[in-house]
Amino acid sequence: MAYLAPKIKWKKPKKYREDVIATAKATGCVLQFWNSLLVGDALTILSIVDDDEYSNLIDAIYDTSNLEEWKNFRFNYRGLRLWSLTYEQELTTPLHITAGRGFVDCLSLLLERGANVDLAPGGTTALHEACESCQAECAKLLLIYGANANAVSEDGLMPLHVCTSSESFECAKYLLQYGATINGCTLDEDDAPLHIAARHGLHDHVELYLRHGAAVDKQNNEGLTPLNAACAQPQEMKDLGRHLKVCQMLLDAGADVLTKDQDKRTPLHMACKNANPDIVDLLLAKGSSVNNMDYGGEAPMHNILKVVCYKVSHHPERIVRALLNHGSIRVWPGALPVVLKHCSESPHTIEVLLNTYSHLKVTDTWVESVPEDAFKEHKDFYESIFSLAMTPRSLQHLARCRLRSFLEGRVHKVVPKLDLPTFIKDYLLLKCRGYVH
Repeated sequence: MAYLAPKIKWKKPKKYREDVIATAKATGCVLQFWNSLLVGDALTILSIVDDDEYSNLIDAIYDTSNLEEWKNFRFNYRGLRLWSLTYEQELTTPLHITAGRGFVDCLSLLLERGANVDLAPGGTTALHEACESCQAECAKLLLIYGANANAVSEDGLMPLHVCTSSESFECAKYLLQYGATINGCTLDEDDAPLHIAARHGLHDHVELYLRHGAAVDKQNNEGLTPLNAACAQPQEMKDLGRHLKVCQMLLDAGADVLTKDQDKRTPLHMACKNANPDIVDLLLAKGSSVNNMDYGGEAPMHNILKVVCYKVSHHPERIVRALLNHGSIRVWPGALPVVLKHCSESPHTIEVLLNTYSHLKVTDTWVESVPEDAFKEHKDFYESIFSLAMTPRSLQHLARCRLRSFLEGRVHKVVPKLDLPTFIKDYLLLKCRGYVH
C-alpha cells in the first residue's frame, strides 16, 4: 500500500522576515545613495544622511571593481560595504566620488555632517581625488575642513604630486596656502613637485613652486634635476613651446646646465634626443658642453642624428647646425652612408652635416643608402651629393671649411661680429641652400 507524504507548510520565523525586510530596505537605500552621489543630487543625499538609521552612510566604503556585479551584490549592512566577487578591490567613499566629480554642494553637505576628511580606503584621500581631477573648489573645501595637504597615498604621492595638468593650477595654489610641503618627494622616484611640473611642461606651476622656494637643482633617484626632467620628457610639436618656457624659468632661477643623471646625460643630451631646437639653443647659450659623453660614450650629436627620421617636423637641422657651430664632434666619414640612410627624409640635416667636410669620398654605397622614395622626393639634392664622386668640392666651400677649422668652437661667437654681408655670414654658419657643392 502506497502512502503519500503529508504536505507541510513551513512558516519563516517573524524575526527572519523582519531581517530580510530590513536588509532589502537598507540595500535599496544604499543604491539610491550611490546613484545620488554619481549625479550630484544633494537633496536626495540630504534626505538619506539625515535619517538616523542611515547617517553612517556618510563614510560608507564602496568597492567599484566590477560595477556590473552590483545588480547581484552581497551586502553587509553592519559594515556598510558593497562586496565585489573580484579579487582586486577598488574602494571609494562618498567624499571621493563628490570631490572627484566637482559636486561642491554634495561635498559640503557630507563634510558638514562629519565625514572623515582623510579617509583613504583605496590608498588615496578625497583631496588626492579632487586635485587629480582638477576640481579646485572641492580641494579648497576639503582643506578648509582640515584635509591633510601632505597626505601620502598608497603609491607614495602627496596631493601636489598629482597636479599634472595646467587645469590643476588652482589646486596647487590652494595646497600651498594650506601647508603643502614644496619640496616633498614621491616615495618611489624621489620626485619633488617641481620635477613633475617641469616634466609636464607646466610653466605656471613651475613659476608658483619657484616663488615658494622649490629646490631648483634637487636630483631624484635617477639623478634628474627639474631641468633634466623637462628636457627628457618626449615632446610633440604642440609641447615644444611649453617646455621651452619651463626651461627658461629654471635657468633664470639658477639651474645648472651641466648636471648629469645616473647615465651621465646632461640636459643637452636630452633636448637633442627630443629634438627641441629652441631648448638646444637656450642650453648652448647658457654654457652647455657639446662634446660631453654619456655613459654609453655618446655626445649630443649622436642623440639628434638617431631621431631625425622621427622628428623631421621639429627641424632637426637647426640642432645639428647649432651643435656644429659650437664645436661638436662630427660623424666618422666611413659612417656617413648610415647617416644618409637614417636621415634621408631630412635633406637639410644631411646638407648641414656634409658641409663641415672639406672632402667626401662618395661611392656606390652612398647611392644605395638613400631609399628610392626619398631620392625621388628630393632628387635635385641627392644628385648634387652623388655628383661629388666625380667632382672635387668648390673653392668657396673649401674656404669656408678652412675658416671654420681656424675658429673651432668659436664660430657662433665670431662670425656674427664679422663685417661681412649677411649671406656670407649665413654661408659660414651652415645655413641650408638645398644642395651640396
